[in-house]
Amino acid sequence: MSFRRGVVRQSKFRHVFAQAWKAEHGIDDVRVSRVTWDTSLCAVNPKFIAVIIEAGGGGAFLVVPITKSGRVDQSSPTVCGHAAPVLDIQWSPHDDNIIASASEDCTVKLWQIPDGGLTSPMTEAIVTLEGHSKRVGILAWHPTAFNILLTAGCDNVMCVWNVGTGELVYQLSDSHPDLIYSVGWNKDGSAICTVCKDKALRVIDPRRNTVLKVREKVHDGTRPMRAVFLSDGKILTTGFSRMSERQLALWDTKDLSEPMAVQEMDTSNGVLLPFYDPDTNMVYLCGKGDCTIRYFEVTDESPYVHFLSLYSSKEPQKGAGFLSKRGVDVNKCEIARFYKLHERKVEPISMTVPRKSDLFQGDLYPDTASSEPALLAEEWIAGRDAPPLLVSLSGGYAAPPSKHRDTLRSKPRLASQDSGAHSTAAATKEPEEEAPRVAVRETDGNAERPKREDDLLNELLAEMKALRAVVLAQSQRIELLERQLVRIEDGDV
Repeated sequence: MSFRRGVVRQSKFRHVFAQAWKAEHGIDDVRVSRVTWDTSLCAVNPKFIAVIIEAGGGGAFLVVPITKSGRVDQSSPTVCGHAAPVLDIQWSPHDDNIIASASEDCTVKLWQIPDGGLTSPMTEAIVTLEGHSKRVGILAWHPTAFNILLTAGCDNVMCVWNVGTGELVYQLSDSHPDLIYSVGWNKDGSAICTVCKDKALRVIDPRRNTVLKVREKVHDGTRPMRAVFLSDGKILTTGFSRMSERQLALWDTKDLSEPMAVQEMDTSNGVLLPFYDPDTNMVYLCGKGDCTIRYFEVTDESPYVHFLSLYSSKEPQKGAGFLSKRGVDVNKCEIARFYKLHERKVEPISMTVPRKSDLFQGDLYPDTASSEPALLAEEWIAGRDAPPLLVSLSGGYAAPPSKHRDTLRSKPRLASQDSGAHSTAAATKEPEEEAPRVAVRETDGNAERPKREDDLLNELLAEMKALRAVVLAQSQRIELLERQLVRIEDGDV
């Protein structure tokens, strides 16, 4: 391994150590999927662990509460509504009960998991998204806009959905000439980075269907690559050299002519899956089939990517789930937690910074992204961007009641792509539901009446604003489709 080790660099994460939990705290008898697709096979949030499992005659994944430990009974209920193997699963960053699944059956489905987990097999999705012609293998939720989901399939097409209405908002069909390996949003969700089988790194504006930057041959090797946006706008990629050595590279999006840093690790053939923590600026690399998890810190000082340490065990991992910062144990100075998938079990691994004090360590836990979205879907579609809303982890984290929480759940199983009626119905329906609730509460005291009326007025104005955003977005789409139609009629396509 060619990690640079020179003068000892000062960093609070230099002594981060990884430790597996005791065997009795793991989850046993989980039949992890044998699908050959290069995915993590696991998704974790502060409430649940979801694992793609082997299923005869279709696709299924297991969902259990994060507090679950011990053996999983073979008769335990699963989410089993797909007609073919599930390839990827991702929890919504803004609702810990909503999970999306992508499958070889060419569909993406959204599921609402009840608090406490499943009590019976779940076969009916609340939303089914149909827009791909081949299997769908990549899911990426928008980091700050509510109900925006990006999907990528083996048809080399990327789709952006408003899952609250079931609408296909944008379809990017001509950006990639070959199989898409990886898709990642930037911090405020204004752009995405992708890597493709043609070895190119692309930075794309999905709303304009425009490729902003391209770097050919990010890695010379032919095996799959991965790319993630860092919080400062740089991009980190993993791949293989011409000699099949696994590589990690850091790129400045202002100038993609040369990488800022390149590190070569070993000659193993497992694809390196990067997991990025924007709060600590640390990157964890888990290779499928590896027995190790490497972790690095990215800084502004050369050589920019600093190797910290690695966790090593006897058994190789089939995949891994990365817990969001809202779920870690701040009282134990835990800065990250993985759920490592073995052949038949799930093993938690904690990354901890050793500290003597029992007080909250504010330098280890800057304010982190909350579960509250910064934007509504319609606002993002209309062109707005916003950074994540932040929340303090001091004293642990408890999700506040969200004013958006039921937006998706109130619209069951929308297969239609005609969004106009859905959007209008939703926007006109919600104030009607709110009005009686406000009127009842007004009888509690006349002094509260003006305030309640102001609240109702503000809600109606917000609904009107959202409707305007939808109308603007639809007119932009109509204009785009008309231009494409003209090109087709002129023989340009």
